[in-house]
Amino acid sequence: MAESETGEIDTRGTVTRRDFLRLLGAAGVGLAFAPFIPWGQFMPNPSNIVPKKVKVTLSDGTTANLKTFPVNSSEVITYPVTGDPVLDSEAFKKWQFVRLPPEMGGSVNDISAFRVYSMVCLHLWCLWKYWPEIGRRRGECPCHGSMYNMLNGKAFAGPASLQAPPSNVLPLLFLEADGTGDLWIKPAVWDVNVNGIVGYGRLLHS
Repeated sequence: MAESETGEIDTRGTVTRRDFLRLLGAAGVGLAFAPFIPWGQFMPNPSNIVPKKVKVTLSDGTTANLKTFPVNSSEVITYPVTGDPVLDSEAFKKWQFVRLPPEMGGSVNDISAFRVYSMVCLHLWCLWKYWPEIGRRRGECPCHGSMYNMLNGKAFAGPASLQAPPSNVLPLLFLEADGTGDLWIKPAVWDVNVNGIVGYGRLLHS
């Protein structure tokens, strides 16, 4: 604290113990009501775009096909696509399109072999990636070590695993396959009970 010209103590810009306790109290109230806040209204989800059924488009411009996409591999895809390169480069539009390893059912030729999860880590919004190596085969965030189960998108290690539902399960996209094996993304519903909310999470229903 600085002393003014009159010899009085200047407390401007400092936080008193009472102010600090008030801040702690306000934070506690906020955390208590967090599960009941309609986060979808505030999170940077693509709510200005009407989701529609679209093909799973890979980085080379081709459509992912359940007969040809390699088992135990992944690729980053964009959804929903706006056509604007700047908007489409946003992290909140990036998803990990994963074909599961054999031991998780990735060898079958139907949509159950695939998962599409938001790449935004539920801890502090870094981007995680899929690791296909034996003994790993999970999603890992490089920032703080959160790890995700590829079968259901649930965090099982790291800070994201300590968060309360729905903020411990990654949002996902639902798929369907046509007669040729091409994979399509069904229109998303940005709700914790359906596709989830990007950056916030999804409720895992048994």
